[in-house]
Amino acid sequence: MRIIRHADCRPMPWKNGGGVTTEIMAWPPEAGLGAFDWRISMAQVASGGPFSVFAGIDRTLTVLEGTMRLAVEGTENRVLSSETGPYAFPGDVATAAELIGGAVLDFNVMTRRGRFSHSVTCKTFAVPGKLELPAGTGLVFLVSGSGRVGQAGASTLVEAHDAVLVETGPASIEIEPLQPVTLLVVELVGA
Repeated sequence: MRIIRHADCRPMPWKNGGGVTTEIMAWPPEAGLGAFDWRISMAQVASGGPFSVFAGIDRTLTVLEGTMRLAVEGTENRVLSSETGPYAFPGDVATAAELIGGAVLDFNVMTRRGRFSHSVTCKTFAVPGKLELPAGTGLVFLVSGSGRVGQAGASTLVEAHDAVLVETGPASIEIEPLQPVTLLVVELVGA
């Protein structure tokens, strides 16, 4: 289990000036945008517009703050907000976002088809409990709140936008919220 602090992640402005992406983790490490097997990031979206097209990539987008209307080619438009949960779509079709009422903060998972698949689920802990991760790689992202996370009685304080990486599941993570925590649980499975 490894803690990834939000403060240690590097923000990168978009070429078009429409936002900033903060990469949380990618595999293989240091892989460029055309070479990753999987990539997990956050984005501060300042203006709407088309998404970059990523050939052979599946995506899941979760809006953390704000509201957007997402238009994915071949599907009906969807309004996404912090209330709607994760939304999966292919990254290699035309996609555009329209911001509703201002900027958006989102969480994005991308996996290369044929190498990895992924799922993203939302969990909330108001009292201490355990989070069970299946075989494979898992990442637990703190959307809000703070608390202690650990294994076998050893724990570490984590805060909003920190993440916990588990590279070899299955694993059981102890969650001890100092205040209610909302988590996004990412499961990554190799093909």
